[in-house]
Amino acid sequence: QVQLVESGGGLVQPGGSLRLSCAASGDAFKIYDMAWYRQAPGKKRELVASIGTTTGSLKYADFVKGRFTIARDNAKNTNYLQMSNLKPEDTAVYYCLMNIVRGGVGNRYWGQGTQVTVSS
Repeated sequence: QVQLVESGGGLVQPGGSLRLSCAASGDAFKIYDMAWYRQAPGKKRELVASIGTTTGSLKYADFVKGRFTIARDNAKNTNYLQMSNLKPEDTAVYYCLMNIVRGGVGNRYWGQGTQVTVSS
């Protein structure tokens, strides 16, 4: 069994910053790609950023380039999303995703979601 637990969401004013974390727990697993998605009310879930097994493989959605940074700590099985210069349109529930192999079987695991609200 593998579980992902997210933290770090909240209410922030426009121009502010937040850091989201997503930690995986369980036993005998290996994490490959990690990513963050978001879903605003009435909209589809969309990719925000992803990071491969090596930190050289980074991808960002155009709407967050230059403002958000994705990172990973393999020793802690944790994925981070540093968000800066937040805008009201960044308001959404943010979900982390990890591609994990356990017992020779690969699966996609989602976090529970954390609300980010950008408002004055």
